[in-house]
Amino acid sequence: MTARTQQVFEKAIHLPPVERAELVEQILSSFDRPSCEEIDTRWAKEAEDRIDAYDQGKIKAIPASRVFEKINKQES
Repeated sequence: MTARTQQVFEKAIHLPPVERAELVEQILSSFDRPSCEEIDTRWAKEAEDRIDAYDQGKIKAIPASRVFEKINKQES
């Protein structure tokens, strides 16, 4: 991190939480990335595709208890 960046960070870290969140959002939006609407649309399509695949028997459901059990084992 450059000295200039460090100075900006030091000032920003002392902002109230809401102002810090707004600043982060503005900085992130300055990057060339898909809009939130586009991301939401893509996730909705992915969800629909997964539901269709499940309905057609192409994929199976996994009980949440098994999923969380696997996650908990990875954290240990």
